[in-house]
Amino acid sequence: MTARVGVVTFPGSLDDGDAARAVRIAGAEPVRLWHGDPDLHGVDAVVLPGGFSYGDYLRCGAIARFAPVMGTIVDAARGGLPVLGICNGFQILCEAHLLPGALTRNQHLHFRNRDQVLRIEAVGTAWTNAFQPGQEVLIPVKNGEGCYVADPATLDRLEAEGRVVARYVGGNPNGSQRDIAAITNEAGNVVGIMPHPEHAVEELTGPSLDGLGFFTSVLKHLVGAPA
Repeated sequence: MTARVGVVTFPGSLDDGDAARAVRIAGAEPVRLWHGDPDLHGVDAVVLPGGFSYGDYLRCGAIARFAPVMGTIVDAARGGLPVLGICNGFQILCEAHLLPGALTRNQHLHFRNRDQVLRIEAVGTAWTNAFQPGQEVLIPVKNGEGCYVADPATLDRLEAEGRVVARYVGGNPNGSQRDIAAITNEAGNVVGIMPHPEHAVEELTGPSLDGLGFFTSVLKHLVGAPA
């Protein structure tokens, strides 16, 4: 049976179509979810895509956190549903307290749009089990508020618990503390990543095919998950 992966559309989402295409290329069925509908329609996993949900008013992800669909997603994620937040989706996950810390304005105060090398640090998550520890991947990054920050105790805990999923290599594009590009929750089912793996799944448009591993990982995870 084909896995069904929901992709949420908020007002201002830009990359929901790209995320749905990445899901399809990976071999799953993309299911479009609407921000105002709390029903997840029986999906097996969820992607919160990049963009500018609700125009980034107040701060990135602050309004999206209160969307009807997010109430259901938060409860489901705490029950083990795999959730991937990409860029704005990462910001939403932090605002919803599914992940610690926050994403703030890039330290240099400029928008960054470039192909970025990442080193995969944690491969035990639902979204990274297709990679090898220390594997370097090339993924586009495009953000203006992608600087990951947290208090020292939180950063130390993320390090000690192996919850730093990926780090920037060859230059930090936004000033994120400890070069953090992606993190996970304690259970490993929720991952937030600032770069865009959905833009690296096709030879025609991507700098690589390296992003596809995030989407094939969740399919592998779902096959091994208890019914």
